[in-house]
Amino acid sequence: MRKLVASPFSSLLVVVFISAITVVRCCSPKDQTALNAFKSSLSEPNLGIFNTWSENTDCCKGWYGISCDPDSGRVTDISLRGESEDAIFQKAGRSGYMSGSIDPAVCDLTALTSLVLADWKGITGEIPPCVTSLASLRILDLAGNRITGEIPAEIGKLSKLAVLNLAENQMSGEIPASLTSLAELKHLELTENGITGVIPADFGSLKMLSRALLGRNELTGSIPDSISGMQRLADLDLSRNHIEGPLPEWVGNMKVLSLLNLDCNSLTGPIPGSLLSNSGFGVLNLSRNALEGSIPDVFGSTTYFVSLDLSHNNLSGRIPDSLSSAKFVGHLDISHNKLCGRIPTGSPFDHLEATSFSDNQCLCGGPLMKSC
Repeated sequence: MRKLVASPFSSLLVVVFISAITVVRCCSPKDQTALNAFKSSLSEPNLGIFNTWSENTDCCKGWYGISCDPDSGRVTDISLRGESEDAIFQKAGRSGYMSGSIDPAVCDLTALTSLVLADWKGITGEIPPCVTSLASLRILDLAGNRITGEIPAEIGKLSKLAVLNLAENQMSGEIPASLTSLAELKHLELTENGITGVIPADFGSLKMLSRALLGRNELTGSIPDSISGMQRLADLDLSRNHIEGPLPEWVGNMKVLSLLNLDCNSLTGPIPGSLLSNSGFGVLNLSRNALEGSIPDVFGSTTYFVSLDLSHNNLSGRIPDSLSSAKFVGHLDISHNKLCGRIPTGSPFDHLEATSFSDNQCLCGGPLMKSC
């Protein structure tokens, strides 16, 4: 039998092949420079978050909160949260605090897909407008800081953006017109800022959106009719704004909407019957508006409310008897209205306290301990 002998050339090929598959790309020098500039504008004194960000080490290997593409060595993710279950927080026994601002050098990280710098409480300054040039960005989460200024006007250029969370900051200005062109946006949270102006008329163009949380701002105008076409919208929070006008009938016909918070606005007119007969709602809060008329008698065996709050309005008439046939009502508050008559018996009334019915015109019976 002929014996096969490996040639020096074939042995060299094997060595080259093994070397090729074991190469690990190092951090891009340009990206490392950008990260160092990003770090230099921030101060985190308690946890030592940036101790691993050493200029003498590879930013793709062990830098806290940094992830890279293994093939290109480009930085793809910055994930720094001030509230986390990570070991560094558990060891310190505290949440984080970071001050400083977001350096525009972050825009040099052109392969970035997520920028999370959330819940640090002390980061100030504005969002660098150049952030809108990060074409691969899918997540922008800067919630829980003290960021000021306006949402970048060209935010709509981020065509891949799926999450935009700027909640609990000190931002101002209006919702940019370009925002409604974010075709991939699934989660929008602007809660607790100073956002002004009206909700864009074409807000319903955000067809992929499942959560729109815009509460605790200074928004005005009415609820745009275009929202009726948002087939994926599950959570809509417009509470504590200055929204006015009637409640649209179509709101009760949205198939997947399960949370609707419209409390503390200036809504007027009657409550649409479709809103209370929709079996998909879990949380409905219409409190502290100027709604009037009677409570629609449309409840049935499929009615399921974890929480139903109609308090602090101008509702009149009787409590609907059909509410007793509801499958489940966990929390009910119809206090501070102009309701009259006997409080029905049975569920859910048998587990509610007097505060759920107080300060009405002439309600009696049930937990009020007032004879009819």
